[in-house]
Amino acid sequence: MVERLPPPPPLGVPVHDQDEYWMQHALALAARAEREFNEIPVGAVLVGSDGAVLGEGWNLNIAEHDPSAHAEIVAMRQAGKALGNHRLLGSTLYVTLEPCAMCAMAVVHARASRLVYAATDPKTGACGSVFNLLEDPRHNHRVELHGGVLAKEASTRLTNYFRAKRGKPPLLPTLG
Repeated sequence: MVERLPPPPPLGVPVHDQDEYWMQHALALAARAEREFNEIPVGAVLVGSDGAVLGEGWNLNIAEHDPSAHAEIVAMRQAGKALGNHRLLGSTLYVTLEPCAMCAMAVVHARASRLVYAATDPKTGACGSVFNLLEDPRHNHRVELHGGVLAKEASTRLTNYFRAKRGKPPLLPTLG
């Protein structure tokens, strides 16, 4: 089943006014990770200040035998190649799960402007749940942080994925 999203917002619309739209896109990528690759369903999309998609990805660490192939890293790598630059200035990263320490620091090093995530990660979250790496005053770059956008949808998808791995029925229906 292919998930259909409405057309993207027009270029020039401030990205922060479109957080739910882009998180829906990230959720569709998470569904693809699970459906096509049997990966943990985490998706990420990196959007430029003009509203254009710079990169997108989903977890591929199992498929690629790469512990660093988290959705955020995949999306940022794609964006860096597209831009020809390791600095992702003015961009917003949307991700369906609170980033781990590796991914949070990659966002800082890439100089992304904003990070928007859906579900919190009480075991390894590095944006306030376990660690708060983005707000460390020792960093020379600040990332604006927003959590909880479409958190229920993302959390349900993750919960159902792990329940299925354990042979248990889903708790709630998951879209897509």
